[in-house]
Amino acid sequence: MIQQLFAWLADPAHWQGTDGLPTRLAEHLYYTLIAVFGAAAIGIPLGLFVGHTGRGGLVLVGASNAMRALPTLGLVTFLFLLGGGSQVSTLIALIVLAVPPILAGTYAGVQDTDAGVVDAARGMGMTGWQRLWQVEVPNALPLLLGGLRNAMLQVVATAAVAAYVGLGGLGRVLLDGMRIYDYPKVVAGAFAVALLAVTLDLLLAGLQRIVVPRGLRVAARAAALARGATRVRVKPNGHNNLTKIETRTTESGVAGGTKS
Repeated sequence: MIQQLFAWLADPAHWQGTDGLPTRLAEHLYYTLIAVFGAAAIGIPLGLFVGHTGRGGLVLVGASNAMRALPTLGLVTFLFLLGGGSQVSTLIALIVLAVPPILAGTYAGVQDTDAGVVDAARGMGMTGWQRLWQVEVPNALPLLLGGLRNAMLQVVATAAVAAYVGLGGLGRVLLDGMRIYDYPKVVAGAFAVALLAVTLDLLLAGLQRIVVPRGLRVAARAAALARGATRVRVKPNGHNNLTKIETRTTESGVAGGTKS
């Protein structure tokens, strides 16, 4: 299989034309960027509003969790048929599937802003708008960008599945290969999807390291642990250097409140 894969990749015909691997890769990247930017245009403003005002937090979390539970292929097929088989309806399905992680990341980032910092900004006379953009948004960046990374990976995978309803991209390479039992082509398509996902994730990770100060990255990891990870406490047991390790799992709920 490995030799057949290299033979398939070495064939110039597979790198040219509308069905060539570069063209399909460009299509897949185009669909991914359109879906993620569309989802960000919806999820980020909504997450900022709800996180800042505290209004509708429980409804937002419930709706986000419900949207995460939607079956991917079922939603893509339903909207494809509802839209009369147009490519736009398939892109709308990708946007819908990308909204929850962006929305949840933005909302959680604003909510995790230290209340003492917000109160200090309020005491300095900052307006609600100033507190949002100068205090809460910078503190929300780690989780916001984390939500974007999750959405990007999900869209890359879902766009491949959407080839079943006629969307182009690398999913066509997989589907066409399976139809004619060309398994080297299937493996090449799968590898291209994985490579695209890893590349985009690394690019966003690099952007996150550039945009987000190191102190905020550490604080975001600490907040993530506090929301439900296992805490470890080391306690002396009275025998010289021996210690006792005690673990406890914590749970956190979503608390609503008004910041403005």
